[in-house]
Amino acid sequence: METPAASAPERGHKRSAATEPSPRPHNAARRRPPVRSWLQPTLIALVVVAAFIGCYVGLQRDPQPHQVPIAVTAPDLPGEIHQALGDSVDIHPAADTGAARDALERHDVVATLSTDGPDGLRLEIAGADGASTTSAVQTLVGAYAHGAGKHLTTEDVVPLTHFDARGLAGFYVAFGVTLAGFVLGSNALGLAGHLNLRHRFRLLAGASVAIGTVAAIVAGPALGAVPAPVIPLILTLTLLAAAAAFTTKLLGTYLGPVGVPVATLLLLTLGNATSGAIIGADLLPAAARAVSALLPPGAAVRAITDLSYFDGAHATGPAITLALWAVVAALLLGLRPRLMRRRAAAAA
Repeated sequence: METPAASAPERGHKRSAATEPSPRPHNAARRRPPVRSWLQPTLIALVVVAAFIGCYVGLQRDPQPHQVPIAVTAPDLPGEIHQALGDSVDIHPAADTGAARDALERHDVVATLSTDGPDGLRLEIAGADGASTTSAVQTLVGAYAHGAGKHLTTEDVVPLTHFDARGLAGFYVAFGVTLAGFVLGSNALGLAGHLNLRHRFRLLAGASVAIGTVAAIVAGPALGAVPAPVIPLILTLTLLAAAAAFTTKLLGTYLGPVGVPVATLLLLTLGNATSGAIIGADLLPAAARAVSALLPPGAAVRAITDLSYFDGAHATGPAITLALWAVVAALLLGLRPRLMRRRAAAAA
């Protein structure tokens, strides 16, 4: 029996199915993302975690005092201390106990040592210098006193505030402000299509002032953990936020996707780990000591400590360091469009 002919729609469907090209097996291979897309973020993440742990844990493994400044009175005592403790201390001879204490209160030294009767020694420390530094000094001088058969009396003449018993408030404030500035600069990288350069600069500057003001008020008057005068503290933290924000924006602009991880390593990892707050600067390895005061977090920690406990005796230098970071980064960002125009003109 004859099979009925297929209807027109069915015949058309069969023809289209027959003529439709089958997918090529190598199309999937073409759509496979390049190896770099997988490798780059993985390597960046591994570098960041290794650097973070290496800095924060590694620097605390075996801190060693190096040239810790101590003011020493009495004619023969400086020579004896230097001979006994070597390069662990940096002896500052003082005319009398009053001059030695003045040096301690100006933050020129971290401790003073004087005689206390025929068989005693008196050690004055500044607890505001942090537990790691004061503990190291007490251990060194205690070892000398024990070897010399002398009784040691210790007094903290620049103690920490009641609400900062561990002496870490300055570090956490600097870390928080640095982090806020980093986030601000990272977000500004994605605003090039919405805000022109001038408006982005105003955003970074204005938000930095807001970050510094909020941080200073919360840490100072609100919580009482940072007893620095409010206005100088606001200025210091504003400069820190601006330094972090403009530096992050600069690195992201010039280095592209790698810029933000580089800023993470520079500011949040290396900068905070070597700031001298958790491990005193005089106890850091040589390489860490070299960069400690030059990076924004280290400069900020020094300024916060000086403003809080030493009447701002040495706060000017750190403030200048923070201002230089912010200003130089802003200038380089401002030059970027001009450099791009010149490059485009040379290519044409």
